[in-house]
Amino acid sequence: MKKIIIVGGGTAGWMAANILAYSFKKSNIEICLIESPEISTVGVGEGSTPALRNFFDLLNIKESDWMPACNATFKTGIRFNDWSTVKDYESYFHSFPSELDFHTQNSFFYNARLRASGINVNANPSDFYLSSSISQLRKHPIPKENFPFEIDYAYHFDSSLLGKYLQKVAKDLGVKHVVAHVENIKITREDRVSSVELKNGEVVKGDFFIDCTGFKGVIINQFPDTEFVSYGSQLLNDSAVTISTPLTNRKISAATESTALDCGWTWKIPLTNRYGNGYVYSSKHISKEDAEKELKTHLNILDDNIAVRHLSFKLGRNNKHWNRNCLAVGLSQGFIEPLEATALLLIQQTVGKFVDYFEKGKFTNKYQTDFNNSVNSDFDGIKEYVLLHYTLNTRRDTPYWIENSKNFSNMDARILKLLHGWRNGADISQLIVKLGLSEYYPIPSWYAILSGNGYFPQDLNLPNRNHTNDNFKDAKLFIQRCTMNYIDYEVK
Repeated sequence: MKKIIIVGGGTAGWMAANILAYSFKKSNIEICLIESPEISTVGVGEGSTPALRNFFDLLNIKESDWMPACNATFKTGIRFNDWSTVKDYESYFHSFPSELDFHTQNSFFYNARLRASGINVNANPSDFYLSSSISQLRKHPIPKENFPFEIDYAYHFDSSLLGKYLQKVAKDLGVKHVVAHVENIKITREDRVSSVELKNGEVVKGDFFIDCTGFKGVIINQFPDTEFVSYGSQLLNDSAVTISTPLTNRKISAATESTALDCGWTWKIPLTNRYGNGYVYSSKHISKEDAEKELKTHLNILDDNIAVRHLSFKLGRNNKHWNRNCLAVGLSQGFIEPLEATALLLIQQTVGKFVDYFEKGKFTNKYQTDFNNSVNSDFDGIKEYVLLHYTLNTRRDTPYWIENSKNFSNMDARILKLLHGWRNGADISQLIVKLGLSEYYPIPSWYAILSGNGYFPQDLNLPNRNHTNDNFKDAKLFIQRCTMNYIDYEVK
């Protein structure tokens, strides 16, 4: 193994280049990224999961270096608005964990189990987590120096600027950068990629190829046994329209806002210089023109000349992400809609696992099947969690939401077992682990999505003397006191 060729840049290509360059720095493997000058990256406001911190820690990149370069801000979770019509559950916050959650989380679990069994107690996750209050009060997620307790957090950033920043880092690690358009892929008689031919006629040979060419998958789809497994019958959203708006207040909330509209949902992401906004929708239920109009109405935009971008998605994944001597990364391997901001997480997991399996197999395809099974499991597990947002919705105001609510028959059997256990008073903490669902999302996240959407019996009984509720009062007071150790989050 002497040379790895990455075809395609953007966040996926340059993230892959950095992980490979770092991981193989002692193996004397040359890494070359070929990027077309004709393709521009859409600089939408994008969010991540806390796993992105691990990526920057791996490369020893400081937040003070990369965040200003990418107009990045902190993110403590996602607030979901108007997904539910259940009273007191019209909005909820899906928090990232805090070191202090052990003081309040058991109260949340206790109340959630009570309400699921028909007792009328408060079980909205927004009221039990420090991260939620930090966001609501527009506080900075990093506390004062005398309060040594950390909130796990992620980031918001300009995806175009992040790609450019990672390009610089990768080149410093020795990655060769070629700006050229790839015209042809050369396949040998043994069905392996041998080289790529550039538009200028140059032929670039390699031993292994990373496909970061987006939905086209120009390399991975050369192999006839690369098949696409569609999620389209389950996830209805296949399009988006994006608009940037100015910051109206320099004091921001460290959270992504997800608000349900007629045929999908909007994101609102604060960057240091603007808001990134988008409407993710189903083209089956609304036209691109009407989606743009609905987003503008939602944002109270009267300017018809404001810059707007339209995007379309192909929802699903490959059956083989690693095929022969090619690895698909990013959109070329698959896509789950952006609701839980898992795109970069899947890139990290894919390339990280590839490095582990590739080295374990001494740079051969020995563990290719194990790798593909593992990545497919990652995709399918995240897809089921995203799908659960839609099937749990209680909106019946448009055909879009009605169709989503009827999607239970398309859900994984494990999710149906989880829902059955929830409605029958089971300790779902144990059930989540038993069903293997904690491999994709931690236990609190499953509690949050079920409770946050108000997935409880309609007829509730008042609590009696056996149902202690002091724990909720104690949790609220504890969180209020903790928030005093955080300063306002103001961007410059």
